[in-house]
Amino acid sequence: MTLIFDNPADFADEALDGFVAANRGYVVRVDGGVVRSTEMTSGQVALVIGGGSGHYPAFAGLVGPGLAAGSACGNMFASPAAGQVYRVAKAANAGGGVLLSYGNYAGDVLHFGQAQLRLNAEGIETRTVLVTDDIASAPLDQIEKRRGIAGDLTVFKIAGAAAEAGLNLDEVERLAIKTNHRTRSLGVAFDGCTLPGASEPLFHVPAGQMSLGLGIHGEPGISEHPMPTASELAELLVSRLLEDKPDDAGDRVVAIVNGLGTVKYDELFLLFGKVEKLLSAANLTVLEPECGELVTSLDMSGLSLTLLWLDDELEQFWAAPADTPAFRRGNTAPRTRRELSSAEDTADEETEKATAASANLGRLAAAVLAQVRDVVVEHESELGDLDAIAGDGDHGIGMRRGVDAAAAAGEQNAAAGASVERVLTAAGEAWSERAGGTSGALWGTAVMAAGLALGNRDSYAAGDANAAVSAFSNAITELGKAEPGDKTMVDALLPFRAAFEEAFDGGASLADALTTAAAAANEAARRTADLRPLKGRARPLAEKSLGHPDPGAVSFGLIAERVATYLASDAADSTPAASHMASTAGNGAME
Repeated sequence: MTLIFDNPADFADEALDGFVAANRGYVVRVDGGVVRSTEMTSGQVALVIGGGSGHYPAFAGLVGPGLAAGSACGNMFASPAAGQVYRVAKAANAGGGVLLSYGNYAGDVLHFGQAQLRLNAEGIETRTVLVTDDIASAPLDQIEKRRGIAGDLTVFKIAGAAAEAGLNLDEVERLAIKTNHRTRSLGVAFDGCTLPGASEPLFHVPAGQMSLGLGIHGEPGISEHPMPTASELAELLVSRLLEDKPDDAGDRVVAIVNGLGTVKYDELFLLFGKVEKLLSAANLTVLEPECGELVTSLDMSGLSLTLLWLDDELEQFWAAPADTPAFRRGNTAPRTRRELSSAEDTADEETEKATAASANLGRLAAAVLAQVRDVVVEHESELGDLDAIAGDGDHGIGMRRGVDAAAAAGEQNAAAGASVERVLTAAGEAWSERAGGTSGALWGTAVMAAGLALGNRDSYAAGDANAAVSAFSNAITELGKAEPGDKTMVDALLPFRAAFEEAFDGGASLADALTTAAAAANEAARRTADLRPLKGRARPLAEKSLGHPDPGAVSFGLIAERVATYLASDAADSTPAASHMASTAGNGAME
């Protein structure tokens, strides 16, 4: 259990501050993560890695000469927000373009993808290589769906060495893709990990059992087995990985035994010895191995085995020097410290004065966001418990972080008389930045889309409410790519939208249409218990998810119900512009 903290909500930021203080010779803090504190060659490719906190040495510990140029650091087990990735990449850029590389998790894909679009639009050529080494998360014929675990290290190391050697972006990208193709990992857990401030682990493994195929975000394994001896465990891991080896595998491998947080080094060494003998017996030569904590999961009791099949080209870059806080190999030339200016303030500012109608609507939007915050706080624990059944258990805390920030940003902007567009844009940006993860990207983008749909106008018609609902819904479906039946928030969102449009077009007031739609969303959320997840972290644990509704769908239904109740209440009637909006018929006008 994590015991050393003041406020659990500040754990990730304060740990990162301390990491930088302890490693000033390697890294410097920027808004969103860390970058190298030493000079890079002009025109060098910048490898930018990242993910959630709680995995040290990944990801900030791998920043330095011969490896990464920067790391975007999200909250605990949550992806960094798009803005964080963008700012880290901007600071790390040395003129040769940026390669983003990270584990294949939905939240990371969304946020890093948004940052890549922004960087490319600004003329900074940016590519992405996803790490997909975990053989337990999808079959070989669906390798693109696999998640990234300790195989992150092999991809990062070879890409970083190639960048350090002066190769161009095309070549660095090619080598990263090749390394990922030739990397396989499999992990086991003996017990779960505990988030800072939590009283219980995200999951437990029954006494005398071992969980096979765990993730690194607190996800339990896909199956449980009697606790093996060390020799039996080595045989299980090696045999499974050799069965999954790439078609072009040779006879040279890098073997990495990785501890996930609690297993002691002596135990890891003991297991590595048995692994090495099995690999030798399979006529494989083990080169430049690693044994220790490389990609952890807080205090999880578990470990993983990674194999990278080398060829002459990959061996050269795997063996190349590197000098980072957590990974050092060979000798690198001394580097001059560089001076970094303060991070560019990329926050959008209000560029036009809000109209009276838009400012009134902005105050209502802020009040609604406060209601959303209250309902999330009320149900935070149960949402986390529901998510822990087949995921990593962070949905409640992630939603709480996001909506706290969104409500605060909305209140601040509304108090300043900002337009509803600005209120919701600021709230959405804050939600995305603070929450991270898939839900942060989806909710943040959707709230911003609703704000853009409402704009800053002299007056508002009833159709604008419908447009805002449509914009919110479209943002989620277009960004997340989920479809009905995938067991995601979309399974509650689309019934909500359909019911809202039918009621609103039939002449119902905004409040009544929302009430009808919220009921449809909650009913649809309950029905997700019968579905198997086809998206997100719960997908590898589909059987465990059966019988339990999707946490994203449940939280959406709860929020929709609270918003509808508020707009129909006396409290909403006292908010400027709210009374008229809540009672406006579908063919009326909003003032």
